[in-house]
Amino acid sequence: MFDLPVVTKAERKAAQKFRLFLLDQGFEMAQLSVYMRFCTGKEQVNTICQRIKNEIPDGGKIDIITITDKQYENIISFTSKVRQKRKNPDQFSIF
Repeated sequence: MFDLPVVTKAERKAAQKFRLFLLDQGFEMAQLSVYMRFCTGKEQVNTICQRIKNEIPDGGKIDIITITDKQYENIISFTSKVRQKRKNPDQFSIF
């Protein structure tokens, strides 16, 4: 989750660059300013956290939350009053 300054043109450009960085790292947007990515273990989480740290725009606030597979499956989500089922993402992706 992140909150980035977007008052000036330079801040908006930096915020967009950060969003594109997250997508390039395999994240998907869950909500505006909330992105998520499946990781296979703590080592991968630590690696990604370091990459994110190196890309945070000045004045940006980033919160990283890790949850287990089971916690992810137990998220209750609605779209237009229809409850959505959650399925854990596949652990292996081929690009």
